[in-house]
Amino acid sequence: MAVGTKVNAQQALIKHELSYAKRGLGWGILSGATWGLDGVLLTIAGFMAPFWVESYSLAMVIVACLASAAMHDLFAGGWVALYNTFTGRWREYGRSLKTKPGKIVLMGAVMGGPVGMGGYLIGLNLAGATYALSISAIYPALGAILGVFILKERITPRVWFGIIACMIGAFVVSFSPPEGTDAYPYFYAGIFFSFLPAIGWACEGVISTYGMDMVDSDIALGMREAFSGLLLLIIVVPIAGFLLGAGLAGWNIFGGAFAAGVPMLWVAAAGLSGGLSYVAWYKALNMTGVGRAMAFNVTYALWSIPFGLLFAAFGLYEFTVTTQAVIGAAIITFGTILVVANPKELLKLRN
Repeated sequence: MAVGTKVNAQQALIKHELSYAKRGLGWGILSGATWGLDGVLLTIAGFMAPFWVESYSLAMVIVACLASAAMHDLFAGGWVALYNTFTGRWREYGRSLKTKPGKIVLMGAVMGGPVGMGGYLIGLNLAGATYALSISAIYPALGAILGVFILKERITPRVWFGIIACMIGAFVVSFSPPEGTDAYPYFYAGIFFSFLPAIGWACEGVISTYGMDMVDSDIALGMREAFSGLLLLIIVVPIAGFLLGAGLAGWNIFGGAFAAGVPMLWVAAAGLSGGLSYVAWYKALNMTGVGRAMAFNVTYALWSIPFGLLFAAFGLYEFTVTTQAVIGAAIITFGTILVVANPKELLKLRN
């Protein structure tokens, strides 16, 4: 092969790899935007009957949020299953479930579903989308800390600085509720529950890392969402109902949302957005690397602000957020980016 031909071939390969990585950045941005949209859609649905009724006690609100979380993950699992069927991979579900890595993915779903998604929905309804999303976005920082004890990883000074920034941002966000509204009477309870997804998703990430090395990511995602939804609906919702004195009210709310139609459609739309977010997230991981993919994904707290304003403009959402919350969300996003990647290297794809 002539030298010139070899050089041209290498240049073509580099150009192709750069184009591939740039598309990965696009998928990363999409994953953050669609998860921010998911949170706003779920918050809108959460203020519709039967998910929210003025006479509901705090216990009933929590049970209703868990029912909504179950519906969301079942819809997300359904949308991903349709995607996997369309791409000809539906047989992989059965094969993966028989393997040890597949079972590990389901173990991760326990933390990501009942703990993560359950706490996330409660936080959304009690504190509002931007506040709950901002707090939940510190999960990479918690994951880094867990990695020290479980994976024996070492935390660099940059990562420690990012973790501290996340803590400061979380304090700024949760210091005071939105002003001029009585829509969030349980704001501080919502902030408390918003820490559960940060813990649950951090644990899920550590656990699922073992499983998804051997299971197709889209199949793992479909398994995770479906198992999470079933676990929430069949076990968590009734147990929470009885513990909180609400009995089987959660199942009644779940069925009532389907009967009402409109709230179910909003949750279905949120499930589609959430499923797309996860698909985009896994594509970004593969195409542009973990650090860059996660750095763009965790911008979802900031994405909730323009989406909230958009739906508020159409009278569909009572969007209230303080300047303090926006600043806190920005600090958390910056801190999380420091945890997962060197900001100077985020857009340097050539190397």
